[in-house]
Amino acid sequence: MTLLRATGLVKQYGHVKALNGADFDVAAGEVVALIGDNGAGKSTLVRMLSGSEQPDGGQILLDDEQVRLDTPAAARRLGIETVFQDLALAPHLDPVQNMYLGREIMRPGLLGRLGFMDTAAMRAGSRQAFEKLGATVRNLSGEVGSMSGGQKQGVAVARAAAWVSKVIFLDEPTAALGVVQTRNVLDLIRRVADEGIGVVFISHSMPHVMEVADRVQVMRQGRMVATYRAKDTNMEQLVAAMTGAFREQEAK
Repeated sequence: MTLLRATGLVKQYGHVKALNGADFDVAAGEVVALIGDNGAGKSTLVRMLSGSEQPDGGQILLDDEQVRLDTPAAARRLGIETVFQDLALAPHLDPVQNMYLGREIMRPGLLGRLGFMDTAAMRAGSRQAFEKLGATVRNLSGEVGSMSGGQKQGVAVARAAAWVSKVIFLDEPTAALGVVQTRNVLDLIRRVADEGIGVVFISHSMPHVMEVADRVQVMRQGRMVATYRAKDTNMEQLVAAMTGAFREQEAK
């Protein structure tokens, strides 16, 4: 079942048309890799679909109903979460505080009304989320800023996965990670999809795309030019689609 679909999205910045009638779709429990050369429109498309910016034209449908994603908060309320490349973590806070930032659980009764948080409940919820996804977060009380890149990725992905109910966008989640850390993140992606969530994986790494994706959608010059089943394609075909060196019928 298609969860999120975009048709004919247009976005123009001055004289530059970043999106030129772009289409996109992702189904429940599916990992869709979104690839394309620099400037192809990937980041712009993700900003449109995550509520960070609004398109100039086209439509976005969630569960076959047209929606308007005015803000990231509006997207989150509809079950769409995004992990951007900068992770958007608060480095001076611990993993539990980052997990519940803006979604704090207050203590019941008068104490909650006075602003006291239920730290035990949030700590238990965070531990459960990390364990469920296999995230390697060993210290729940240490500052996130002092953690390794892989652990930060684990916190960011687990936070998004804990709140998402429809679609999660992961923008270059394996960039600048070591071999072991990359393996953990790729495993996290599959675990999230196994929960029935639509996962959109934006990456320049063709080996990672081929390993984790069910489908690959290729962008070029602001529009979607090809869609392939990952098991039915190869890296040479994907690169050809990205650069325009492919036959038009291959994009059908």
